Amino acid sequence: MKKLLAILLIATLCMSTIVGCGKKKEEEKNTTANLESENTSGDKKEEAKEPTHIKIWYETQEAIAEELQKELDKLAPEIVVSVERKEKLTETLKLVGNDPSSAPDMYFFAHDKIGIFAEMGILSPITNFIPKSTFDDFIPMTVSAATYKDQIYQLPIYFESLLFMYNKALMKEAPRTTDDLLAYMEANTKDGNYGFVEQHSTAYFTVGWIHAYDGFVINDKAEPGLDLKETKDAIKYHKQFVKYMPIDGDYNTMTTLFKEGKAHSTIGGPWLIPDLVENGIDIGIAPMPVVNETLKAISPFAGIQGICVLKGAESKKEAVAKVLEQLSKPDIGINLAKAIGSAPVNNNCYEDDAVKSNEIVMTLKKASATAVPMPNVPEMDVMWAITENLLSSVNKGDADPVTASDEAQKKALEQIEAMK
Repeated sequence: MKKLLAILLIATLCMSTIVGCGKKKEEEKNTTANLESENTSGDKKEEAKEPTHIKIWYETQEAIAEELQKELDKLAPEIVVSVERKEKLTETLKLVGNDPSSAPDMYFFAHDKIGIFAEMGILSPITNFIPKSTFDDFIPMTVSAATYKDQIYQLPIYFESLLFMYNKALMKEAPRTTDDLLAYMEANTKDGNYGFVEQHSTAYFTVGWIHAYDGFVINDKAEPGLDLKETKDAIKYHKQFVKYMPIDGDYNTMTTLFKEGKAHSTIGGPWLIPDLVENGIDIGIAPMPVVNETLKAISPFAGIQGICVLKGAESKKEAVAKVLEQLSKPDIGINLAKAIGSAPVNNNCYEDDAVKSNEIVMTLKKASATAVPMPNVPEMDVMWAITENLLSSVNKGDADPVTASDEAQKKALEQIEAMK
């Protein structure tokens, strides 16, 4: 009996030892697994700390790049953005747009080349990265400009358009209608002085008169409109103003006359203002005169400056989205308005006191209701020269507006067909 008890006791002790050893080995195994898991997790954390680099090209003035860089530096260290100047940006993008090793991730430029790059297949729609609701607070005209074939390809940041400027020392009150303007020109154009000057044969500067008649150079379906009755009527009407201006109608002549106090008023871009102030011109800014025949204001082109994303950047989707989100906030628009006097696209920017008190910015904001975005269809590239040749033949020569418009339309259709 004693012998049997001893055997049972020894067996129990052995079983306990085996179970204990197995439990110990299992605990060691679990500990090792946990350590490996922690190490792997630690490696992932280390990898997540590596910054994502984003390169943005621009070709505008340095002050704009500086504001963009300051705003995007807020994303560091997780996202490091480099805003780099690139001469002949659009031509370079045509060469390297499909090569991620050479192309930037994004670029900052006007909206009018969107169609060309979209057709090349090098752009990624902005809504691939941020929701369409981002644009709810944007001026509608600027979102329309950023859209090509129902896709939004640009995040608009600010816009620019032409302004009616007058020398307060010479013109006491800006004309409200074109009839008022014509009467003023007749009375004040003499002895090398002019009541009003503009680049009368340059498409960008003259198209506002055409828009006031509901004519157009080309529409969003890439259909030229030079032979429309409305376009012809506008060119014919505008001709009577041209006879009171210098015949050459070029940029240097017109701006020099206004800068030297020999022209009482002009239509020009806000970029002229710093130079005018430096020359001691007391500048007045006014709404565009209303055309008496149509009861519509002269409606110039608008250029919308903003950010586009190249397809090669889709591999950095999260970082690109954060860059776009940062630039969609009011801050960048407010800072650019303060730095260069540009008009923000985000309506919330106009609640800022510095923006509200800027006469030029607020005039541009009002003008956004009638300004027409430059066409972003690729076919517009051929229309600039054709339209200017048309205007020159009428304004600088003796061409009949109707005949010249029909001939220009024929050339436009031929060149557009040749692009296909």
